[in-house]
Amino acid sequence: MKRIKKSFKFIALSVVFLLLLTGCDVPVLQPQGPVGEQQYHLILWSLALMFIVIAAVFILFGVIVFKYRANRKRTDNYDPDQEGSRKLEFLWTIIPIIIVILLAVPMTTTTMRLDKNPSPEKKPYLVYVTSAQWKWIFNYPEEGVESINVLHIPSNRPIRFVMTSEGAMNSFWIPRLGGQKYAMNNMSTTLYLEASHPGKYLGKGANFDGKGFAHETFNVIAQHQGDFDQWVQKVKADSPALTMSDYNKLLKPGLVDVKSYSSYPKELNTRMETMMSMDRGGSMNDDMSGMDMSGMKGDASHE
Repeated sequence: MKRIKKSFKFIALSVVFLLLLTGCDVPVLQPQGPVGEQQYHLILWSLALMFIVIAAVFILFGVIVFKYRANRKRTDNYDPDQEGSRKLEFLWTIIPIIIVILLAVPMTTTTMRLDKNPSPEKKPYLVYVTSAQWKWIFNYPEEGVESINVLHIPSNRPIRFVMTSEGAMNSFWIPRLGGQKYAMNNMSTTLYLEASHPGKYLGKGANFDGKGFAHETFNVIAQHQGDFDQWVQKVKADSPALTMSDYNKLLKPGLVDVKSYSSYPKELNTRMETMMSMDRGGSMNDDMSGMDMSGMKGDASHE
């Protein structure tokens, strides 16, 4: 009787816990772009398979406990010392293999697909991302401007993030738009994301990199192309130019406020392009050929 009460108590607490979870804000379950939506479907598919496994285990557990309980008067030929069963061994070997295949195939194909432009019919917008303790630096080479701890992007257009780190390795993550990817020192990694609608989304560093890790967040502001262009013009008109001296100060560990710069030294673009070329064996990615770099204004060095 006590065991039954404990079992019901455990089930009740589990239900309460699940009900409490429904009130939580889970950004990855509220996708706002094609990349996030595909990853959301993968999460649901994984949860469904896990639920099937859990349900089967609990059902079999109940059946076995009831069928082979000690006080049952047996009328069959049950042998407690029986060893080996080819049917059962085949069953509990093939089922995990099937589950792994059902998980691996869609995850592998989706991951490979998301490593490219999610909307091939649209030209991606390029943003260079640099992680520095404990801040995010965003470089817009097509516009020649730069922002710190805030990211502006055009909505309904794929964004190609080329990322690196000036110091500790970090992980760039905008949960509502898609999964995270690492930014590493002296290397470049590429991530494609897209915001289907204008809005403000939370971005963060998802890899612990020191005492300021908790503050390493930024707002992502997705705007209509016209509004994005207005923001660029406002930055060019009202913000100061970034010098190499100021940039080197930004790279030092510490917290800084949201900032924007009307231009930046050409060395920053050159460094990113060099790393991209090295990481691809000396050849630039095909997407670079489709980039409009004529509007680049960051080619004047400010010492």
